[in-house]
Amino acid sequence: MRIEVKRRDDFAKLAAPQIVEPVTVDKFTECHVTPSDVAARMVDYLGPQGDYLTLEPSAGTGQLSRALLAAGHSKFELVQVERHNSLASRLHSFGSVVNRCFLEWSGEVAGKVEFPRIIMNPPFSDVRKHVAAAVSLLGRHGHTEAPTLVALVPITFERGDAETLETLPADTFVTAKVHTKIIRIRR
Repeated sequence: MRIEVKRRDDFAKLAAPQIVEPVTVDKFTECHVTPSDVAARMVDYLGPQGDYLTLEPSAGTGQLSRALLAAGHSKFELVQVERHNSLASRLHSFGSVVNRCFLEWSGEVAGKVEFPRIIMNPPFSDVRKHVAAAVSLLGRHGHTEAPTLVALVPITFERGDAETLETLPADTFVTAKVHTKIIRIRR
């Protein structure tokens, strides 16, 4: 028995794989990368997309920025603040980047700019200072809806105007060994 085999030259060429350079995070940055599913839920808690100037303080690797863009938010209305040069240099594709310490920068711009939306995963050791600094920048910026801040914080964080939206599983940040929750503050 003979089987005729035809030669096929019409196979599509395989695209060259893109090698993504891994992001290494120094333990001294206190950068704990927000899991993608948690970041997506935080964006949902922030509210619907629109022409809202949005701030991500201590942007780190940009996980929250990625989630904002994936949900349809505009990179042209996103301001990310990150003090570490190596981390800040990777954020430009998500939106504008301020390469500064958030606490210092917020003190300089308070009263000069308002953000109707703020989404953050602040350093856990100075969480109270970072949340207070972010709240000082919350404002309507011409919108009728209440300005909203959504933050991932240690479970021990308490603030009278903060609403706890969900308590995260204990293994969310294994390396930090900190139990966390998501809060929302509306003004």
